[in-house]
Amino acid sequence: MILLVLGASILIFGVTVYQYKQEAENYHKERLERKQKAILENIKFVLASTTYVVDTENLEPIFNERDKIDEMAEVHEMQIHIYDLDGKLIIKSDESFFKDSTEVRIASDVLKKLEASADKRFLKKTEINGQKYQSSYSYITDQRFKPLAILYLPYLQDDSLLNRDLNNFLMRMAEVYLFMLLIAIILSFFLSKYITKSLKIVSEKINQTRLDKRNQKIELSNATEEIYALVSAYNSMIDELEESAVKLATSEREQAWREMAKQVAHEIKNPLTPMRLSVQSFQRNFDKDDPEIRSKVDEYSNTLINQIDTMSSIASAFSNFAKMPAQQSEVLNVPKIVKLALDIFNEKYIEFKCEKEEILAKFDRTQLIRVITNLVKNATQALKDEEDPHILVIVEEEEDMVCVSVSDNGSGISEENKVMVFEPKFTTKSSGMGLGLAMVKNIVETYNGSISFVSKQNKGTIFNVRFPK
Repeated sequence: MILLVLGASILIFGVTVYQYKQEAENYHKERLERKQKAILENIKFVLASTTYVVDTENLEPIFNERDKIDEMAEVHEMQIHIYDLDGKLIIKSDESFFKDSTEVRIASDVLKKLEASADKRFLKKTEINGQKYQSSYSYITDQRFKPLAILYLPYLQDDSLLNRDLNNFLMRMAEVYLFMLLIAIILSFFLSKYITKSLKIVSEKINQTRLDKRNQKIELSNATEEIYALVSAYNSMIDELEESAVKLATSEREQAWREMAKQVAHEIKNPLTPMRLSVQSFQRNFDKDDPEIRSKVDEYSNTLINQIDTMSSIASAFSNFAKMPAQQSEVLNVPKIVKLALDIFNEKYIEFKCEKEEILAKFDRTQLIRVITNLVKNATQALKDEEDPHILVIVEEEEDMVCVSVSDNGSGISEENKVMVFEPKFTTKSSGMGLGLAMVKNIVETYNGSISFVSKQNKGTIFNVRFPK
């Protein structure tokens, strides 16, 4: 609305100025034509009443007689110049009205244009010192329409009156359009408030819509039919969303338990098979009189113990993943705890760097050690086939955050596996539960932190853990 008012006002202002200028040009042109016709008629009357022979040579005494030319100039308020047909000045009126702009001879190009014109009249426009002039050239003829001389009338375009009228009109129009613009701004403000009030409520509700919580329906009054239709569609969507969320949560829980049960069963079956084979073999080959029976019993016992330990580690892995870490308000020296976590590793290629000896942060000691241990353990497993393995652990301070990065020069993570790195049960190793990184992510996010990684195949991987101080 505001743009329309502004556009209309600018357009009307432009058209008005252009129209005034055109009218001014036409007014001066028509006025000069009227003056020219009147003066020519007056000249004809003087020529008809003179006692001199009417020819070019006698024009000067004819118009000097009793100051005829000055009388005509005073009556018509114009300077009058008469030239012969070759463009030479014959006589001119007194200079009391206008500044003298007399030329002794008419330019040859003006003579040619006057002669070539159909109505034997030529109008020339000039501008001198900011003043606009119109110069009219026409033939003075005798009673037989034979050209005797050339009449030259200099005319000054005085636009002061028109410009004053134009300025007054533009001022009045500006006041009117300024008032209209103010009204348009007020109307558009209240109209937009009225129109967008309902839309704003709908927008806020849509932005607040979440799958993990109960969403409120929209209740509106004094809204348009279209807004009511939109609100009704949103409320229906909320009902369907809640039903779908309940079904999805139930389905996901059931699926998660099924998958977990399958995984536990699968992992437990693996050590049960060698245990069964060991028992059967021992049963078949048992001989109490065998002199090596003691060593065989020890070998059999060690095999069973190893498989039982494997089953115990499987149970511990699932237990650790399911257990949420308890948040402790313990202030730790992060570099010291990270270095302590690295001491359990015997690999010589693990390097630790930290520019500060002390970086304090609130984190559970056991959980931080678990995070570092899992990340470094994954890095060492990725370096089994590397000729020159190297792991770099860096602790840095970033404003109000602590950053721990673990980088290796291993084989890296493939593009298809990157999206599944933090998913439970995902692993690229032949052994293990695939719960380590999922557990690390769970711990870090519990302390309002984040974990990310950058990996390139055949170049290595960098895991970055950030958490607040």
